Amino acid sequence: MAWHAKNKNFNNLIKQMLHDKDSEKRAESARQVGFLRDGRSVNLLCRALKTETNPNVVNRIIEALGRIGDGRATLGILEKFEIEMKKSESESDKLRIIFILESLTRIKDKRALEFVSHYLNSSDDQLLQLAQNAFDIIQPNWREIVIRNQKERSIQDIFKTSK
Repeated sequence: MAWHAKNKNFNNLIKQMLHDKDSEKRAESARQVGFLRDGRSVNLLCRALKTETNPNVVNRIIEALGRIGDGRATLGILEKFEIEMKKSESESDKLRIIFILESLTRIKDKRALEFVSHYLNSSDDQLLQLAQNAFDIIQPNWREIVIRNQKERSIQDIFKTSK
């Protein structure tokens, strides 16, 4: 019986996240879906990430995807990350970048390192610390790799996954 109640709760949260008119309810339901850590929600969260326009809801979806920790979410999060990285420092949403860095750290997907590496030279101490933490978790020996390869290539090139 407990499974039925959990499944009903899951379905209600997903429905609310995708269809509710109130952005606060969508944001809270996305957050709650993340706490459930149910892999079934990853594709639905990624779909919502592409269509959602409210910044608070987008941040909560990114947070939820990080809590679930499924690599299928990496590319969707990286799309949002790329958009933020193209903005000037004054235009970018620092809170969103923090959510993205924390989520990518939890997912532990090496495809994220090329993007995260942009913040290894950040003048913002918090973003720098989050980027270093992400590297420490995803690629523990990253400092040795950088020292060994930095003469020939940039940090982004070293951790680029596609050639």
